[in-house]
Amino acid sequence: MTIRTESVSLEDARRVVAAGEVKADEIGSPSNIAVVDVGGNLVAHIRMDAAWIGSVDISISEAFTSRAFDISTADLAANAGPGEQFFGINVSNNGRVGARSPACQSYSAHSLNPSAQAD
Repeated sequence: MTIRTESVSLEDARRVVAAGEVKADEIGSPSNIAVVDVGGNLVAHIRMDAAWIGSVDISISEAFTSRAFDISTADLAANAGPGEQFFGINVSNNGRVGARSPACQSYSAHSLNPSAQAD
């Protein structure tokens, strides 16, 4: 049996990055923006002027996490505290999983509505 999946093209990734830049400008928060493909592999990344260098790895890890679990990292984080179903998930996948506060959301291109702007 052959399973066919669609992934994100570089052109699509550039659109996601552009939408992320617009949102970051709107909220006054220079950001690192990462887009991964269906396999969780990096397709595009930018670090806006004045964005923290230390957040480069975080943005890439959060994009991977969003794709790996098909969920926004804010939703994952809401269920990753002590006593919650995903507690300790941050140490899975060789520490590559990122689950942060609702204020720092990441999405995979797979989980975004193609006609919607990035949140």
